[in-house]
Amino acid sequence: MAGKEFTVDLNKPLIFQVGHLGEAYQEWVHTPIVTDESPRFFKSDLMEILTRTVWWVVPLIWVPVAMWFISISYTMGHTLPLVVLMSVVGSFIWTFLEYCFHRFLFHIETKSYWANTFHYLIHGCHHKHPMDGLRLVIPPAEAAILAIMFWNLYGILFTVSTRPALFGGGLIGYVIYDMTHYYVHHGQPTKQSIKKLKKYHLNHHFRIQNKGFGITTTLWDRVFGTLPKTKADKKSG
Repeated sequence: MAGKEFTVDLNKPLIFQVGHLGEAYQEWVHTPIVTDESPRFFKSDLMEILTRTVWWVVPLIWVPVAMWFISISYTMGHTLPLVVLMSVVGSFIWTFLEYCFHRFLFHIETKSYWANTFHYLIHGCHHKHPMDGLRLVIPPAEAAILAIMFWNLYGILFTVSTRPALFGGGLIGYVIYDMTHYYVHHGQPTKQSIKKLKKYHLNHHFRIQNKGFGITTTLWDRVFGTLPKTKADKKSG
């Protein structure tokens, strides 16, 4: 794949190549290669392992962590119904964070070497290789860094006793997000609602990549006007 002055060699580690594309990076990264193959990112085997995660690692690690945090609010004196409600609210807050991350961070436009490299590492790789099953969910190390950041933020926003349940609910929301994201790429849904979600997300990858930022819900796309029009809508319009 070629940029104006640089050609990316897909047979070599990609991370430190893509930055050289400059302004051509945006067009390159949004031209997907539809294959199940997982391209190599780093020359170092250790760094390479850290970028690859099988889907079941996410619930295995984060569901127990989430339940532990949720239980803290219960032991601090909140009733079980209230703890459940706070957890649901935490999951709902996650859907908004999911939308914001995807729209305002994952889809920033870059052209400098390090900005291109950073973008490719956090999300560009997914648009270039959308069927790479080992880079669909967030690696545990990256997720842990984000979790620590939000735990500290929640300490500012919420009380000592409500913070754990809201945070734990957010972790459950994150697990649902990653599992949904994996499934809409690799699953074969039979339920109509999931089929629509799959079509909605693949539409983001292959038809109109600057809209449709929600993964688990289209709610925030509807609220902020980034819901892509269907082909039927365009014909009627």
